[in-house]
Amino acid sequence: MAAFDGKGAIDFDNIPVAALNVDVRNRLGLYLNPRNVVAADWTALAEETDLSYLEIRNYEKYENPTRKILDDWPSRCSDATVGRLLNILAKIERQDIVEDLRPSIEKDCMKYLTRRPPSEKPVQVYEVDSCFPRTPENNGITILDDPLGNIPETFDAFICYCQNDIEFVHEMIRQLEQTQYKLKLCVFDRDVLPGTCVWTISSELIENRCKRMVVVISDDYLESEECDFQTKFALSLSPGARSKRLIPVKYKTMKKKFPNILRFLTLCDYTNPCTKSWFWSRLAKALSLP
Repeated sequence: MAAFDGKGAIDFDNIPVAALNVDVRNRLGLYLNPRNVVAADWTALAEETDLSYLEIRNYEKYENPTRKILDDWPSRCSDATVGRLLNILAKIERQDIVEDLRPSIEKDCMKYLTRRPPSEKPVQVYEVDSCFPRTPENNGITILDDPLGNIPETFDAFICYCQNDIEFVHEMIRQLEQTQYKLKLCVFDRDVLPGTCVWTISSELIENRCKRMVVVISDDYLESEECDFQTKFALSLSPGARSKRLIPVKYKTMKKKFPNILRFLTLCDYTNPCTKSWFWSRLAKALSLP
Protein backbone atom coordinates (compact mmCIF):
# COMPACT_ATOMS: atom_id res chain seq x y z
CA MET A 1 0.00 0.00 0.00
CA ALA A 2 1.58 3.28 -1.13
CA ALA A 3 1.84 6.03 1.47
CA PHE A 4 2.50 8.79 -1.07
CA ASP A 5 1.43 9.41 -4.64
CA GLY A 6 3.79 9.90 -7.56
CA LYS A 7 4.33 13.57 -6.70
CA GLY A 8 5.35 12.93 -3.12
CA ALA A 9 2.01 14.03 -1.63
CA ILE A 10 0.14 11.96 0.92
CA ASP A 11 -2.05 9.32 -0.72
CA PHE A 12 -5.19 9.86 1.36
CA ASP A 13 -7.04 7.06 -0.45
CA ASN A 14 -4.72 4.53 1.19
CA ILE A 15 -5.02 5.89 4.73
CA PRO A 16 -7.95 4.63 6.86
CA VAL A 17 -10.24 7.16 8.45
CA ALA A 18 -9.22 5.61 11.77
CA ALA A 19 -5.99 7.62 11.44
CA LEU A 20 -7.90 10.80 12.34
CA ASN A 21 -7.68 11.56 16.04
CA VAL A 22 -10.39 12.65 18.44
CA ASP A 23 -9.71 16.36 17.98
CA VAL A 24 -10.31 16.24 14.20
CA ARG A 25 -13.45 14.14 14.64
CA ASN A 26 -14.85 16.56 17.23
CA ARG A 27 -14.07 19.56 15.02
CA LEU A 28 -15.86 17.86 12.14
CA GLY A 29 -18.82 17.51 14.49
CA LEU A 30 -18.79 21.23 15.23
CA TYR A 31 -19.33 21.87 11.52
CA LEU A 32 -21.76 19.06 10.70
CA ASN A 33 -23.79 18.28 13.84
CA PRO A 34 -26.05 21.38 13.76
CA ARG A 35 -29.02 20.70 11.47
CA ASN A 36 -28.64 23.23 8.68
CA VAL A 37 -31.08 24.30 5.97
CA VAL A 38 -28.38 26.19 4.05
CA ALA A 39 -25.29 23.97 4.14
CA ALA A 40 -25.07 20.17 4.18
CA ASP A 41 -24.99 18.67 7.69
CA TRP A 42 -24.16 15.26 9.19
CA THR A 43 -27.12 13.58 7.49
CA ALA A 44 -25.53 14.26 4.09
CA LEU A 45 -22.33 12.62 5.33
CA ALA A 46 -24.38 9.66 6.58
CA GLU A 47 -26.07 9.18 3.20
CA GLU A 48 -22.75 9.25 1.37
CA THR A 49 -21.37 6.52 3.67
CA ASP A 50 -24.24 4.26 2.54
CA LEU A 51 -26.42 4.50 5.64
CA SER A 52 -30.13 3.94 5.07
CA TYR A 53 -32.88 6.33 6.14
CA LEU A 54 -33.74 4.21 9.17
CA GLU A 55 -30.11 3.91 10.23
CA ILE A 56 -29.73 7.69 9.96
CA ARG A 57 -32.80 8.15 12.18
CA ASN A 58 -31.14 5.91 14.75
CA TYR A 59 -28.03 8.15 14.80
CA GLU A 60 -30.18 11.14 15.83
CA LYS A 61 -30.08 9.97 19.45
CA TYR A 62 -26.33 10.57 19.72
CA GLU A 63 -24.97 13.86 21.03
CA ASN A 64 -22.25 13.83 18.36
CA PRO A 65 -23.67 11.88 15.39
CA THR A 66 -20.80 12.91 13.10
CA ARG A 67 -18.20 11.31 15.34
CA LYS A 68 -20.35 8.19 15.82
CA ILE A 69 -20.70 7.79 12.04
CA LEU A 70 -16.93 8.08 11.59
CA ASP A 71 -16.33 5.59 14.43
CA ASP A 72 -18.72 3.02 12.88
CA TRP A 73 -17.79 3.57 9.24
CA PRO A 74 -14.69 1.27 9.08
CA SER A 75 -16.69 -1.71 10.37
CA ARG A 76 -19.30 -1.27 7.63
CA CYS A 77 -17.33 -0.39 4.52
CA SER A 78 -13.94 -1.18 3.04
CA ASP A 79 -13.59 2.31 1.51
CA ALA A 80 -13.57 4.15 4.86
CA THR A 81 -10.47 6.16 4.03
CA VAL A 82 -9.40 9.75 4.57
CA GLY A 83 -9.48 10.25 0.81
CA ARG A 84 -13.06 9.04 0.64
CA LEU A 85 -14.01 11.41 3.47
CA LEU A 86 -12.42 14.37 1.70
CA ASN A 87 -14.24 13.45 -1.52
CA ILE A 88 -17.56 13.28 0.35
CA LEU A 89 -17.04 16.69 1.94
CA ALA A 90 -16.30 18.12 -1.51
CA LYS A 91 -19.32 16.39 -3.01
CA ILE A 92 -21.70 17.82 -0.39
CA GLU A 93 -20.13 21.24 -1.00
CA ARG A 94 -18.45 21.59 2.38
CA GLN A 95 -15.11 22.70 1.01
CA ASP A 96 -14.96 25.14 3.91
CA ILE A 97 -14.43 22.19 6.25
CA VAL A 98 -11.72 20.72 4.04
CA GLU A 99 -9.81 24.00 3.90
CA ASP A 100 -10.03 24.58 7.65
CA LEU A 101 -9.16 21.06 8.78
CA ARG A 102 -6.72 19.99 6.06
CA PRO A 103 -3.55 20.91 8.07
CA SER A 104 -4.80 18.86 11.04
CA ILE A 105 -5.83 15.98 8.79
CA GLU A 106 -2.43 15.92 7.10
CA LYS A 107 -0.73 16.00 10.49
CA ASP A 108 -2.74 12.98 11.70
CA CYS A 109 -2.02 11.10 8.47
CA MET A 110 1.72 11.72 8.79
CA LYS A 111 1.62 10.44 12.39
CA TYR A 112 -0.18 7.33 11.16
CA LEU A 113 2.43 6.72 8.44
CA THR A 114 5.26 7.24 10.91
CA ARG A 115 3.85 4.74 13.40
CA ARG A 116 3.03 2.12 10.77
CA PRO A 117 5.84 0.38 8.87
CA PRO A 118 5.41 0.83 5.08
CA SER A 119 5.56 -2.92 4.47
CA GLU A 120 2.79 -3.71 6.92
CA LYS A 121 -0.31 -5.05 5.26
CA PRO A 122 -3.69 -4.10 6.73
CA VAL A 123 -5.71 -6.86 8.24
CA GLN A 124 -8.58 -7.45 5.82
CA VAL A 125 -11.55 -9.53 6.91
CA TYR A 126 -14.32 -9.52 4.32
CA GLU A 127 -17.11 -10.01 6.79
CA VAL A 128 -15.98 -6.92 8.73
CA ASP A 129 -14.91 -4.61 5.91
CA SER A 130 -17.72 -5.28 3.49
CA CYS A 131 -20.60 -2.83 3.11
CA PHE A 132 -22.96 -5.79 2.93
CA PRO A 133 -24.69 -6.89 6.16
CA ARG A 134 -22.36 -9.04 8.25
CA THR A 135 -25.18 -11.18 9.58
CA PRO A 136 -28.70 -11.89 8.32
CA GLU A 137 -30.07 -9.63 11.07
CA ASN A 138 -33.56 -9.46 9.62
CA ASN A 139 -34.02 -13.24 9.68
CA GLY A 140 -34.00 -14.22 13.35
CA ILE A 141 -35.82 -11.30 14.93
CA THR A 142 -38.86 -12.91 16.58
CA ILE A 143 -39.23 -15.84 18.95
CA LEU A 144 -41.15 -17.73 16.25
CA ASP A 145 -38.51 -17.39 13.52
CA ASP A 146 -36.64 -20.39 12.17
CA PRO A 147 -33.18 -20.27 13.84
CA LEU A 148 -31.58 -20.80 10.42
CA GLY A 149 -33.55 -17.92 8.94
CA ASN A 150 -35.09 -20.02 6.16
CA ILE A 151 -38.76 -19.20 6.83
CA PRO A 152 -39.37 -15.73 8.31
CA GLU A 153 -42.46 -15.61 10.54
CA THR A 154 -45.34 -13.44 9.33
CA PHE A 155 -48.25 -11.87 11.22
CA ASP A 156 -51.74 -10.55 10.60
CA ALA A 157 -51.01 -7.28 12.36
CA PHE A 158 -48.26 -5.29 14.03
CA ILE A 159 -49.48 -3.65 17.26
CA CYS A 160 -48.19 -0.12 17.75
CA TYR A 161 -48.55 0.87 21.41
CA CYS A 162 -46.76 2.55 24.29
CA GLN A 163 -45.90 0.81 27.55
CA ASN A 164 -48.67 2.45 29.57
CA ASP A 165 -51.27 0.84 27.29
CA ILE A 166 -49.96 -2.70 27.66
CA GLU A 167 -53.06 -3.90 29.60
CA PHE A 168 -55.27 -3.13 26.61
CA VAL A 169 -52.79 -4.96 24.38
CA HIS A 170 -53.23 -8.02 26.61
CA GLU A 171 -56.98 -7.73 26.14
CA MET A 172 -56.44 -7.47 22.39
CA ILE A 173 -54.42 -10.70 22.50
CA ARG A 174 -57.21 -12.47 24.39
CA GLN A 175 -59.95 -11.24 22.05
CA LEU A 176 -58.18 -11.71 18.70
CA GLU A 177 -55.72 -14.58 19.20
CA GLN A 178 -57.42 -16.79 21.77
CA THR A 179 -60.94 -16.80 20.31
CA GLN A 180 -62.53 -18.00 17.10
CA TYR A 181 -60.71 -15.33 15.12
CA LYS A 182 -57.31 -17.04 15.58
CA LEU A 183 -55.39 -14.00 14.38
CA LYS A 184 -51.64 -13.73 14.87
CA LEU A 185 -50.49 -10.42 16.31
CA CYS A 186 -46.97 -9.07 16.50
CA VAL A 187 -46.51 -7.56 19.96
CA PHE A 188 -43.02 -6.12 20.26
CA ASP A 189 -42.41 -6.87 23.95
CA ARG A 190 -43.65 -10.42 23.58
CA ASP A 191 -42.47 -11.48 20.11
CA VAL A 192 -39.27 -9.60 19.26
CA LEU A 193 -35.96 -11.01 20.44
CA PRO A 194 -33.86 -8.73 22.67
CA GLY A 195 -30.68 -7.14 21.40
CA THR A 196 -32.07 -5.87 18.10
CA CYS A 197 -32.20 -2.28 16.79
CA VAL A 198 -35.69 -0.97 17.55
CA TRP A 199 -35.97 1.23 14.45
CA THR A 200 -34.61 -1.27 11.94
CA ILE A 201 -36.56 -4.25 13.27
CA SER A 202 -39.82 -2.27 13.58
CA SER A 203 -39.63 -1.21 9.95
CA GLU A 204 -38.81 -4.75 8.81
CA LEU A 205 -41.81 -6.16 10.69
CA ILE A 206 -44.22 -3.44 9.53
CA GLU A 207 -43.18 -3.53 5.88
CA ASN A 208 -42.43 -7.20 5.23
CA ARG A 209 -43.82 -9.36 8.01
CA CYS A 210 -47.24 -7.88 8.92
CA LYS A 211 -50.29 -7.35 6.69
CA ARG A 212 -51.71 -4.54 8.84
CA MET A 213 -50.76 -2.29 11.73
CA VAL A 214 -53.08 -1.49 14.65
CA VAL A 215 -52.29 1.81 16.38
CA VAL A 216 -53.45 2.01 20.00
CA ILE A 217 -54.22 5.72 20.44
CA SER A 218 -53.96 7.37 23.85
CA ASP A 219 -52.48 10.44 25.48
CA ASP A 220 -49.33 8.45 26.20
CA TYR A 221 -49.10 7.36 22.55
CA LEU A 222 -48.79 11.02 21.55
CA GLU A 223 -45.63 11.34 23.66
CA SER A 224 -43.90 8.25 22.27
CA GLU A 225 -41.15 8.80 19.68
CA GLU A 226 -41.18 5.10 18.83
CA CYS A 227 -44.93 5.10 18.15
CA ASP A 228 -44.59 8.27 16.10
CA PHE A 229 -41.92 6.67 13.92
CA GLN A 230 -43.88 3.43 13.45
CA THR A 231 -47.06 5.30 12.51
CA LYS A 232 -45.39 7.58 9.99
CA PHE A 233 -43.47 4.66 8.48
CA ALA A 234 -46.66 2.62 8.03
CA LEU A 235 -48.45 5.59 6.47
CA SER A 236 -45.59 6.04 4.02
CA LEU A 237 -46.16 2.47 2.80
CA SER A 238 -49.82 3.14 2.08
CA PRO A 239 -50.38 6.71 0.83
CA GLY A 240 -54.01 7.70 1.11
CA ALA A 241 -54.77 4.45 2.99
CA ARG A 242 -55.30 2.64 -0.32
CA SER A 243 -54.41 -0.76 1.15
CA LYS A 244 -56.20 -0.29 4.51
CA ARG A 245 -52.82 -1.01 6.06
CA LEU A 246 -53.18 1.10 9.22
CA ILE A 247 -56.09 0.84 11.66
CA PRO A 248 -56.34 3.34 14.56
CA VAL A 249 -57.94 2.13 17.80
CA LYS A 250 -59.07 4.44 20.59
CA TYR A 251 -59.66 2.49 23.78
CA LYS A 252 -60.05 5.23 26.43
CA THR A 253 -60.99 8.89 26.61
CA MET A 254 -58.24 11.36 25.79
CA LYS A 255 -57.39 14.76 27.24
CA LYS A 256 -55.18 15.67 24.32
CA LYS A 257 -56.16 16.26 20.71
CA PHE A 258 -56.50 13.21 18.48
CA PRO A 259 -53.47 13.08 16.11
CA ASN A 260 -54.18 14.94 12.88
CA ILE A 261 -52.12 12.47 10.87
CA LEU A 262 -54.73 9.76 11.59
CA ARG A 263 -57.93 11.82 11.28
CA PHE A 264 -58.59 10.70 7.70
CA LEU A 265 -58.67 7.00 8.72
CA THR A 266 -61.78 5.18 9.94
CA LEU A 267 -61.51 4.74 13.70
CA CYS A 268 -62.30 1.71 15.88
CA ASP A 269 -63.66 3.38 18.99
CA TYR A 270 -63.72 1.21 22.11
CA THR A 271 -64.94 4.13 24.23
CA ASN A 272 -68.33 4.37 22.49
CA PRO A 273 -70.85 2.26 24.48
CA CYS A 274 -73.19 2.12 21.50
CA THR A 275 -70.69 0.33 19.28
CA LYS A 276 -68.63 -1.55 21.86
CA SER A 277 -70.57 -4.79 21.40
CA TRP A 278 -69.31 -5.25 17.84
CA PHE A 279 -65.90 -3.63 18.35
CA TRP A 280 -63.85 -6.85 18.33
CA SER A 281 -65.66 -8.51 15.42
CA ARG A 282 -65.28 -5.36 13.34
CA LEU A 283 -61.56 -5.11 14.12
CA ALA A 284 -61.03 -8.83 13.48
CA LYS A 285 -62.74 -8.57 10.09
CA ALA A 286 -60.47 -5.68 9.09
CA LEU A 287 -57.38 -7.64 10.09
CA SER A 288 -58.55 -10.78 8.26
CA LEU A 289 -58.74 -9.10 4.86
CA PRO A 290 -56.14 -10.32 2.34
